[in-house]
Amino acid sequence: MSIPPELCTRCKGYRRLCGLPKCPILEAFRAQVSVYLKLRGLSASGSTPPSVLVGEHGYPRVSVYYMMPVEVYGESAKIYEDPVAWAAGRLAVSDIIRLRSELLSARLEVPVNEPERLYESEVGLASVSEDPVDSEAELEKAPIPNLRFDGITKPLGPRAPAKRIRVSGNPKLNPSVEKVIHDDLKAFEAVEELHRSGASIYTIQRLLSLGFLGRRFRRRLVPTRWSITAVDDMISRILRRKLRGEPEVQDVRVYYNEYIGNRFLVIVKPGPGWFEWIEVWQPRSIWVREAAKPVVWRVEENPLGEASAMDGGFSAARLAVLEALAREGRRGDVVIVREITPEYYAPLGNWHIRETVRKAMTLKPIAVNPSLRELKSVLEERIRYSPEDIMLKAKLLGARRRLTDYI
Repeated sequence: MSIPPELCTRCKGYRRLCGLPKCPILEAFRAQVSVYLKLRGLSASGSTPPSVLVGEHGYPRVSVYYMMPVEVYGESAKIYEDPVAWAAGRLAVSDIIRLRSELLSARLEVPVNEPERLYESEVGLASVSEDPVDSEAELEKAPIPNLRFDGITKPLGPRAPAKRIRVSGNPKLNPSVEKVIHDDLKAFEAVEELHRSGASIYTIQRLLSLGFLGRRFRRRLVPTRWSITAVDDMISRILRRKLRGEPEVQDVRVYYNEYIGNRFLVIVKPGPGWFEWIEVWQPRSIWVREAAKPVVWRVEENPLGEASAMDGGFSAARLAVLEALAREGRRGDVVIVREITPEYYAPLGNWHIRETVRKAMTLKPIAVNPSLRELKSVLEERIRYSPEDIMLKAKLLGARRRLTDYI
């Protein structure tokens, strides 16, 4: 987000002149200082949860950040990189900033066409382990507390270039993960096999990012930002193919869930598989702090998976809905409305979109076969934006088929 530095110098984190409930700069800085003070010289040790990030700056020679909470070992380290547990435990924005900011990021520079370097050093294997792995890092210089937020990936803690990273524990790999690492499959085929075996989507994202997927001699490191959306899109293609030819849903259902200042309302109705994504960014929320009125963004995707725009948030939400439809064995048209409120004051990545919508699709629908008037009432109650404007923007709620056709 863009807060004028002049405002920050006047505020110094306690006057809240920017209108946010907490200062994201101080939230992260305090946690990072605690990490800095734990370091003994230029050596650090802990268990990677596992957690790794492949940057995109400098491509084709990129930075690989291997993360560990300093002096935290074993199962205690897992919570530092566990989106499923964060969502289940309803952790607050400040809790997640604190956890992520306490991870020391030891940086290695690796050419994208040499992922075997990470495999040979076991850094790569530790990064896709099922359990935390004890590790040690010898740094070139002491990390300086800093702040790095990103709209797609999770927050990144203090960083420093590493002379050496030693994996002292034993990585534990899922058998299906170990198999695809040694198989000579196309990346899409490997993702399909991993998904079929029940591997976590977060493990699949790391596998693709670290260059463990694809033809053996054509593998490449993939920046984490790219791999997250790529895996969401690939699994969505797999699920769409699975649903092709399945019967349509028989009624109109409305689902709802909210978490960390994000509200999601999902409308599923009979249809061949169109998707619409409508984001409503409220004034003073992240990215649109200075907006005088809500900012609305829309994406449309046809049943073949051809979207009007690339959007990582939409990809994450669409995957969650397709998973639910695949479990049911039915296809349908879907409208997803996301409202972002000022409570979401720092970007935490796309994981919370995926997990919040996943949870919504397991809850009892808040409405079944609503009339247009009832649907407007539901929208008005749950989303703080004109229900008429939402229904006007959502073509699936009007032009192609009427809701009243199914009542």
